[in-house]
Amino acid sequence: MKNNFRIKMKKTISMKQFISELGSNFSKHTQERLLEVGARCVLTRSDKKNVLDLKHIEHTKFDSEKEYAYGQFVVEEGELFFSNKCCAESGVMEAPIVSQIFESMDGEVVIFDEDIKVKKIDAKNIDYVIDSILNVCPVVSPEHLAILAKYK
Repeated sequence: MKNNFRIKMKKTISMKQFISELGSNFSKHTQERLLEVGARCVLTRSDKKNVLDLKHIEHTKFDSEKEYAYGQFVVEEGELFFSNKCCAESGVMEAPIVSQIFESMDGEVVIFDEDIKVKKIDAKNIDYVIDSILNVCPVVSPEHLAILAKYK
């Protein structure tokens, strides 16, 4: 009998899971800064384990009735990159900050998977990337915090 066992990849993960799964080579400072954004955001992915979009943890909808994605992280060979674009899902739109962050980052543009332009996140720019995201990503609502408090 043929065994059709297949491990199913989680599509939505927390920042802690992201660091555990893909970020063991990230510096301690990078991990700490990512966890700051992880208090407000989750990461979602489609078929690529190492390409993840950053969305508000409450999946907040805006006037356009679409949810914002605040960035896309790519991990390749233990290195963290920031993409020039986010997912192209029907209910999600890219926050304007994504292109601003990408254009402001120094460093070489690398093409990943033939169509994704990325720049490396390192000690020189991690604070800028995270601070820029935190400036536009809404804080978590008191209702959400109350739900979380029940599980502590």
